[in-house]
Amino acid sequence: MAANRAEQRAATRRALLTEGRRRFAADGYHAVVLAEVAAAVGVTKGAAYHHFASKAGLFRAVVAEVQHELGERVADAAMAHPDPWEQLRAGCRAFLAAGADPAVRRIVLVDAPTVLGWDEWRAMDEDSSARHLAEALGSLVTAGIIADQPVEPLARLLSGAMNEAALWLARTDGPGALPDTERALDRLLAGLRN
Repeated sequence: MAANRAEQRAATRRALLTEGRRRFAADGYHAVVLAEVAAAVGVTKGAAYHHFASKAGLFRAVVAEVQHELGERVADAAMAHPDPWEQLRAGCRAFLAAGADPAVRRIVLVDAPTVLGWDEWRAMDEDSSARHLAEALGSLVTAGIIADQPVEPLARLLSGAMNEAALWLARTDGPGALPDTERALDRLLAGLRN
């Protein structure tokens, strides 16, 4: 009996996350009403508050989920290449291209920095993808592909540039924006190489 209740709670939480994600991506944080999310999945507003405490709580959980998926997407793109340098390039390109995904664009790049605040957004970014970047740069320094230097500031500089580019891409509709940004990224990365 307890297992059934736990499964039902997990299913309700999953349904709220899925519907919240859909609505946050389509309408933006400020247009979403938690009671409407709850009604759309057939639960009470109280059930939604039980799982997330507030609309901000639901949004935070959605951001964490989308950022986790983004981190996995970046890592998968990088690991598709045996060469460490190509891993870095592929991971960076995957991060930039992810801005074309409406959920990533609206939830992670546009609304999250404003709704959660810069510090919380950066901490969540650090947990999802920035950590992978620091690891990749560390491997490249160890292998002598990038000049010996402190990895932490280099990772912060590149992460900041990547986040700015992704935020810009999220707000830019030009058809050449992504290819132009990828070419600029390649020139920037080439400057790091020994």
